[in-house]
Amino acid sequence: MSDPRRLAVVGGGWAGLAAAVQARQLGHAVTLFEMARQCGGRARSTEGGTLDNGQHILIGAYRETLALMRRVGVDVDTVLLRHRLALRMADGRGLELGPGPAALSFGLAVLKAQGWSLADKLALLGACSRWALAGFACQPDRSVADLCAGLPAAVRQMLIDPLCVAALNTPAAEASAAIFLRVLKDGLFGGAGACDLLLPCRPLRDLLPAPAAAWLAAQGAELRLGQRVMSLHRQHSHWLLDGETFDGVVLAASATENARLLRPLAPAWADTADTLRFEPIVTVYVHGPGVRLVPPMLALAEDERSPAQFVFDHGALGGEAGRLAFVVSGAAPWVERGLDATGQAVLAQAARQLARQGWRADQARIEQVVAERRATFRSTPGLQRPPQPVAPGLYAAGDHVAGPYPATLEGAVRSGLAAAQAFHDAK
Repeated sequence: MSDPRRLAVVGGGWAGLAAAVQARQLGHAVTLFEMARQCGGRARSTEGGTLDNGQHILIGAYRETLALMRRVGVDVDTVLLRHRLALRMADGRGLELGPGPAALSFGLAVLKAQGWSLADKLALLGACSRWALAGFACQPDRSVADLCAGLPAAVRQMLIDPLCVAALNTPAAEASAAIFLRVLKDGLFGGAGACDLLLPCRPLRDLLPAPAAAWLAAQGAELRLGQRVMSLHRQHSHWLLDGETFDGVVLAASATENARLLRPLAPAWADTADTLRFEPIVTVYVHGPGVRLVPPMLALAEDERSPAQFVFDHGALGGEAGRLAFVVSGAAPWVERGLDATGQAVLAQAARQLARQGWRADQARIEQVVAERRATFRSTPGLQRPPQPVAPGLYAAGDHVAGPYPATLEGAVRSGLAAAQAFHDAK
């Protein structure tokens, strides 16, 4: 390009990697700063281990994420298992979408669903039709619980509540109906394959962090791992990071870290970021010899003594046979009880709910309990998120930055791509 410029990307999570790859492809000189010794942010693998910092899934609607993975050389069909959306309980209740257009297959799946009466099914289809006619939009102050108050209890318990906490990591009573409807629009009604589950068959590092870092290095970008940026200043038309000059900066670190760097420069941005509330996610890795899940992801019944909403069979996903990952979203109450107590509660829950899948309580053991304590921001009604543009040549990126999606990998990637493009387009 005729006017290559020097860009600093602060943060090596999925947003920062997306920004760095996009900027380098546009011809800019890129330096990426990451305070950890590996890239990946909150979607990473443990250093030197086979476990991730939590169970993650993608869906077919994550088009920008999948495209980015391909750009850096990842064989998406090898590292991800594509499966039609299935929200099945261990006892067989629930629904599973078949082939065909998403809206039609969803309707047929509802009619065939186990555990609901005909009145339940018609009520759900009626509600979905009304949401579609309204353009999947609603008043910003409505909660998911309010939106779905007229639905039968069985539908809320088996579909709405687990889908809401999985997508937004926020309980339905506190979750934004507007954001929930956007997820439904892009997922369930976003075209062929949009709602397919894409389950990782490899550690998270192999999905994007390691391939993107290798691609950037091969393309001449500079990666500074284990280096935390301490200061950011404006100098004429340039930016100084710890005294080093850059033409532009993309801040793609955590909301807290971005706010720290921006408080002297943009206090209103920092104040907005500081109002975000965060929710933990706990993943309990269990070794259960002889257990086999079909499909490889099952929904679980959650209550006051049963923490997990979903369980994944790593053996069916190309990993170690018998390894199961139990996911506890909206996990603040369980984190307060302690991780040991959470792990024991998951074992007891599995004994009650996975008998059909070959669960043997006398052989099951906990491998590790992982808590990502600031996993996502809480997607509450009327939520205000800080904007992407901060100042000329200075942009914010990350799933916490203003956008239509909750805290997802796709939201992070889109934010990073957009920030790099904005830098490129600026004169």
